[in-house]
Amino acid sequence: MQIATILPAAQRRLATIADGAPLLEAARRLGSGIDLLAVCSSEGHLVGVLTKTDVVKQIGHCQGAGCMALLLLAMTRDVLSCQCDDQLEMVWVQMQGRGIKNVPIVDAACRPIGIVNARDMLQAQLSASANEEALLRDYVTGIGYR
Repeated sequence: MQIATILPAAQRRLATIADGAPLLEAARRLGSGIDLLAVCSSEGHLVGVLTKTDVVKQIGHCQGAGCMALLLLAMTRDVLSCQCDDQLEMVWVQMQGRGIKNVPIVDAACRPIGIVNARDMLQAQLSASANEEALLRDYVTGIGYR
């Protein structure tokens, strides 16, 4: 099964932010229920990701009442990303290996087009298993074969 099968859900989850944005703007966006921001260059290419954990770590280094740092200081640059034709299982293994739950989906030009979530992947795999089970049961009981 390919990543493309869960693209509609991943597209709804996509949230991007410019790489020159202040950390406080990113913190506000993440506070509204977003788990991961795809950080994009001015050309729209994925250059990193930012999570709530990244923001908390960076704010811990701020001095005074306001943190004027740019999100570039806090974002993760070594990003695991995938494309629509990648296999769900292969991406899942990589996610588990890195201990992450969200991965940006990028197009051929490395522009983000969605954020795949571990929950989406598990749901797709469970649905596929249930479908295979139903087909096998129908085959064994002879339903649809005459």
